[in-house]
Amino acid sequence: MEHSTRGTRRGFRAWVAACALTALALVTGCTHVPTAPGPAAPTLPTSTASPSASTPTALTAPAEPVGTPTTIMKNLHAPWSVVPMPDGSALIDDRDDARVLERAADGSTHTVGTVPGVVHSGEGGLLGLAALGGASTTYLYAYLTTADDNRVVRMPLTGSAGHRAFGAPRVVIAGIPKGVFHNGGRIAFGPDGMLYITTGDGTQTSNAQNLHSLGGKILRVTPTGAVPAGNPFPGSPVYSYGHRNPQGLAWDSTGQLWASEFGQDTWDELNRITPGSDYGWPVVEGIAHDRRFVDPVYQWRTDVASPSGIAIIDDTVFMASLRGERLWVIDLPRNGQPARAKAYYSGEFGRLRLAVAVGPDTLWLVTNNTDGRGTPANGDDRILRLTVGPAR
Repeated sequence: MEHSTRGTRRGFRAWVAACALTALALVTGCTHVPTAPGPAAPTLPTSTASPSASTPTALTAPAEPVGTPTTIMKNLHAPWSVVPMPDGSALIDDRDDARVLERAADGSTHTVGTVPGVVHSGEGGLLGLAALGGASTTYLYAYLTTADDNRVVRMPLTGSAGHRAFGAPRVVIAGIPKGVFHNGGRIAFGPDGMLYITTGDGTQTSNAQNLHSLGGKILRVTPTGAVPAGNPFPGSPVYSYGHRNPQGLAWDSTGQLWASEFGQDTWDELNRITPGSDYGWPVVEGIAHDRRFVDPVYQWRTDVASPSGIAIIDDTVFMASLRGERLWVIDLPRNGQPARAKAYYSGEFGRLRLAVAVGPDTLWLVTNNTDGRGTPANGDDRILRLTVGPAR
């Protein structure tokens, strides 16, 4: 079968465009990285109701997995994030050990380095990774838990594919609340070249509704950590709030941001993110039909989901589930129809931490059976590769 390549190729073009857009910022920022920008006194919207989230238009045709996933990497320990590089290699981190590994295009692996300052406890440690290339330097960004907080740092990457190393970290943003649980931790560059960061409430539920706290939010900053002029609350990195523990970030072909979020006891969520919006936690969980908050586009009982990382190919969301031990494939709202979801590989590979698009029609799934909550099989944890094609 001939497979569609539109969604994934758009993603790589967006990555290249983001690199070009921020190259000057990266170069001029090499000598100075702003220290931890905390939110100033934000100006609330004039209306108490959250902005409405319009339905995306001109979405591409939906996609679905094709065939059986194959193991391409194994014997990993609590892997948390994967960063595909343009040369076909990929960077993978270990949450607990703070190591970053590189898998070259030929399948060989080596250790890139250990990120300093990481303090693992519970769900904290070395979490999200992202990479951004400049005119002369490529930087690896990392979200990590320290003794005092969660923060994002960036490190210059040196060497060629299969032989990479990184330099000393510089702070991009610090002061994000930490906890044994609910640390958020996903980071990604958007089509606008800005860095988006998911943060958890750190088990202090009041953080989510407090616009002076960086916890329970999606943040948006420049590659060097400054607050972009277009943010919804002047002087604040807060982009959206009222989140419990979001850990999935991805954009569709229209530039719309989507995020997956862990609920508490009842509902996990897939949310369409709009700037300045309040997603309700801890006042509500799941679809509440409360005009003060933005309802999720889709919700799941927590025993079948617990969503961590998401990827979008051909405007279809691929959502990894930890407790649910399955891959959810969500056809986004289009042509007046609501979102629809279908489960794949239920119970076959254990806990799934991440789904990531790594090339045309190719998705990687990352298991998390060695993180203390799963039952490791021989070879766990592993990375699985599967093909994506047009939905039938």
